[in-house]
Amino acid sequence: MNLRRDVFQAIADPTRRAILLLVATQSMSAGAIAANFDTARPTVSKHLQILTECELLSQELNGREVYYHLNPNKMKEVSDFLEPFRALWDDRFNKLEKVMKSYKPKK
Repeated sequence: MNLRRDVFQAIADPTRRAILLLVATQSMSAGAIAANFDTARPTVSKHLQILTECELLSQELNGREVYYHLNPNKMKEVSDFLEPFRALWDDRFNKLEKVMKSYKPKK
């Protein structure tokens, strides 16, 4: 049953976003990731499971340790989805800036 495996629900959680930021710079084991949080290791493992099922993270077995890597292709999909909204807001802010620059208060 895949109830919470939507990418946007996954990145909505602040702990999962923090995990993505940690793993973005280097691959890390679950233990190394969990050491950065004040929550129980099983809680971090659940976050890792969700991020892996959403394909935001990939796993690599190295000896007895599982290392987690950021999946840049999936992150690009998220970025590509958000880009039209970013362009829309940039346009709106540019228009607002023009209005504000042309505003002359009455004396």
